[in-house]
Amino acid sequence: MEFKNELARATFAPQRLASFCVCCGSEDLAASPAILMPFVADRAFGWRPVIIDDSWGLKTIQNGNAYSICKTLRCRRCGHLFCDIRFSDEEMNSIYSGYREEAYVSLRECYEPGYRERNNRLSQSITYKGDIEEFLSAFVKDPLTILDWGGDTGANTPFEKRRVSLDIFDISGKAVEGNARVVTREQATSSKYRLIVCAQILEHIPYPSDVLRLVREAMDKESVLYIEVPYEEVMRNGMENKENKKRHWHEHVNFYSQSSMDALLENCGFDILKRNELVTDVAGSEVHILQVACRLA
Repeated sequence: MEFKNELARATFAPQRLASFCVCCGSEDLAASPAILMPFVADRAFGWRPVIIDDSWGLKTIQNGNAYSICKTLRCRRCGHLFCDIRFSDEEMNSIYSGYREEAYVSLRECYEPGYRERNNRLSQSITYKGDIEEFLSAFVKDPLTILDWGGDTGANTPFEKRRVSLDIFDISGKAVEGNARVVTREQATSSKYRLIVCAQILEHIPYPSDVLRLVREAMDKESVLYIEVPYEEVMRNGMENKENKKRHWHEHVNFYSQSSMDALLENCGFDILKRNELVTDVAGSEVHILQVACRLA
């Protein structure tokens, strides 16, 4: 894969603790202390919070709750906001294997009471597939073959009536719905698709350029890539020094701005066809979503 930005190409190498922006490659980062949420720390590392008391015998450490620490980083060039901890492939598998199935839900309910009820709401199909289809309608062509990268069961993949095939690559290991087909990474990247969906995925990925590099292999000049990520409130407001506002990190280790998404796609060799901020309802709450359609440059 070739990057348009030489700095990005030189620095987009996996690190345990990021020292550069994972979207544009800049090393000009602002930092602020934060907490890695206990559920994620447990799933990824087996790290659990502890209560330090006098029995620990720590003369220079104050008593109290001890949680896993991390840093919030903000790129001064493109505005990307992200956690400094970048999970390995093994740690990602630990977090997302059996995603939102019973073992996952039980542990998360233990740390976050009320999550089970929320998960039941989140498990329902999204209500905005029509908005996705309208957003993409001017760009996708028949016969419509689709690869849903990180597509879970396929319940939320658009163009159910129009598509002629649906392949799903997902590390969760879930069974898929209807006529969808589960594919391996090798199978996905050895085929070409008219539409590749990458929805609600890149916010989870330590190095999103890694996913986009693989996605490129499943594309040709006729292919369209659809990306959607949460457009978080802290990214929508005009406050400065956003790193001081974001004090905890959960599964979403990347908070995108429009400029950071643009930088990521440009560096990974894509031309943007269309952008949109979609405001919709998910599980009873209003959410804002960044939508992007793009092609190979």
